[in-house]
Amino acid sequence: MQRIPTIPMGILMVTLVICCCGLMSVAEGKTYAKYRDPERPLNARIKDLMRRMSLEEKIGQMVQIERSVASAEVMKKYFIGSVLSGGGSGPAKHASAKRWMKMVNKFQKGSMSTRLGIPMIYGIDAVHGHNNVYKATIFPHNIGLGATRQVAFHYARACDSNHYGSGSIMDPELVKKIGAATALEVRATGIHYAFAPCIAVCRDPRWGRCYESYSEDHKIVDAMTEIIPGLQGEIPVNYRKGVPFVAGKPDQFVREFKLSVENSNNQSHVVYDKLDFNTSEELVLNYHDKKAREYIGVISGIVLEKQDEVHESKGKGGLKPCPISGRTKVAACAKHYVGDGGTTEGINANNTVTSWHGLLTTHMPPYYHSIIKGVATIMVSYSSLNGEKMHADRNLVTGFLKNTLHFRGFVISDMEGIDWITSPPHANYTYSIQAGIQAGIDMVSFMPLLQVMVPFNYTEFIDGLTMMVKKRIITMSRIDDAVRRILRVKFVMGLFENPFADRSLANQLGRQEHRKIAREAVRKSLVLLKNGVSADKPLLPLPKKASKILVAGSHADNLGYQCGGWTMEWQGVSGNNLTTGTTILTAIKRTVDPTTDVVHKENPSSHYVKSGKFSYAIVVVGEHPYAETNGDSLNLTIPYPGPSTIRNVCGSLKCVVIIISGRPVVIQPHLASIDALIAAWLPGTEGQGVADVLFGDYGFTGKLPITWFKTVDQLPMNVEDTHYDPLFPFGYGLSTKPTGGNY
Repeated sequence: MQRIPTIPMGILMVTLVICCCGLMSVAEGKTYAKYRDPERPLNARIKDLMRRMSLEEKIGQMVQIERSVASAEVMKKYFIGSVLSGGGSGPAKHASAKRWMKMVNKFQKGSMSTRLGIPMIYGIDAVHGHNNVYKATIFPHNIGLGATRQVAFHYARACDSNHYGSGSIMDPELVKKIGAATALEVRATGIHYAFAPCIAVCRDPRWGRCYESYSEDHKIVDAMTEIIPGLQGEIPVNYRKGVPFVAGKPDQFVREFKLSVENSNNQSHVVYDKLDFNTSEELVLNYHDKKAREYIGVISGIVLEKQDEVHESKGKGGLKPCPISGRTKVAACAKHYVGDGGTTEGINANNTVTSWHGLLTTHMPPYYHSIIKGVATIMVSYSSLNGEKMHADRNLVTGFLKNTLHFRGFVISDMEGIDWITSPPHANYTYSIQAGIQAGIDMVSFMPLLQVMVPFNYTEFIDGLTMMVKKRIITMSRIDDAVRRILRVKFVMGLFENPFADRSLANQLGRQEHRKIAREAVRKSLVLLKNGVSADKPLLPLPKKASKILVAGSHADNLGYQCGGWTMEWQGVSGNNLTTGTTILTAIKRTVDPTTDVVHKENPSSHYVKSGKFSYAIVVVGEHPYAETNGDSLNLTIPYPGPSTIRNVCGSLKCVVIIISGRPVVIQPHLASIDALIAAWLPGTEGQGVADVLFGDYGFTGKLPITWFKTVDQLPMNVEDTHYDPLFPFGYGLSTKPTGGNY
């Protein structure tokens, strides 16, 4: 390897800036422009770029299209600002991380080949891990994470002084770790933007999206917004409220590197050992200066960490590069603004009836917290508030969100959201465009596979909006506000400097460290609702050593059921071939003593159970996967054959029943025959976490994030209601201590 001679510091730093920031090629030419210079202030870059943009280019930035209708040519022709993958939409079935990257890069090349080279931002519903992608880590759905709580607080009924169970404040570090792991896996496929978290406050479990909510109580949802710093990075002290923040913008690290070197006593000895740009756009540096090596140096998305953390590479190139935080964080999206969890009878996308005080005290608080934490984008809800469609509600979108809460990121519609302003959808599209944009929606999302079935209606939107601006129906200032917000997010997250996927991250998908976090989340999410006929005769934890045990139920050996909706497909799938993971049955077999005979029978007869000479039984039943409106339910019963499995097994044998569901379900009729009952929610791919607690390696600590009703006739019923009479109250959850060993 040829050595490059010592370079004076001034020349070195100029070279660093050029290497980091001057790689972007645009058709307009190579002349200096402020917006391309990461050393310039954010607002100066935005202003410089916007003065160069035509109306066509500005409106293009306001459009998000589904990948199925995207191409490099479409991106270039229409100046498209964003692309998304809907549920189940990817480059191929079981596509690898590198194949995802290749697809995203193809679209990005189209964007970068435009006159101004404005990068697109690619979004995906990574709502419980990178759930659209094969071999990704699938974490518990939000309702389960809302149960991961430890510090008790209490609620009292308004009519008396009785306290209803111990609730608690969630473990913020756990969800922050989940956010960071999710962000890294999303980046591992070249994607920049996650449509998460859902910060709805589910007030009625009949709602088909209740599992996307952390709790019926906004205080738990408020606390869970700690996932945003996990996804985006920790917001700096004294950062301006309302301005989006995504950690690791390259110029931030260049400045840090520059400052650290300037503080070094040995400046002149910083030497390049290698300059090697490969297809991942990596640049590897090796420093001979010992003190300089103690600092973080960043070039083109690669960081050399502190000396004691650096691993020597056995291959060529000296020190082993590590990805910087700018390549491992994503833009987050708080959704769905606002009141989507409070619709009448839990009907999805329906009407929420509440007072202004009720809105501000129940549904709005999580948005305050998200904005304070620098959330980059906010998605508007399909639902209505007191009869007015949220996508057309200027008072709440512009008046309150933007002007009162000072949100400076961009507001995005839900998929085809503006179409649903009218009934039937798309009935008066000109009106929908006008109402949605004037309400304050900055980016409009198009999904050609929904009921509207207009595969290229983004061109209809572009034409309609262009016409209205030219006729001054919609002001140019409204367009500029939208584009300014979109560009702000893109600049803040460093997309102009690093528009393409970092191939060095491909091996981060489904990494073992992330699966360990998911397993921890499963353990902490389990809520023990019943444990034996009395407190002094508990059934759990179960003994690992037994002659023969029965594992029954439709959900014991079904990874798809275990993960629920929004897993590989929009509505979720059944079976064990959807992705990699551990079913509860497999986890049980791995955990029990090798001499224990584990028998699996999905729906055994009572005769089979009685004659089987089993020591005890584990029954795993619950809901089938669903998403959104398909999950709306007025009866909330456990699907067949779940109830009969419970009767046949628990009527004949000591049994523990594990409920796999996205919400409380009808269980009271079966409760007397059940010896132990566990709410496991939708735990995801790491079923080993269930066995960890079931057999006593860890104790039960989870608390109900939502009220468990007796009958559906009681609904809606929430903890502060005067008529509160639950089967298991909000915050309820029995505890056990770890036992260790076989017993």
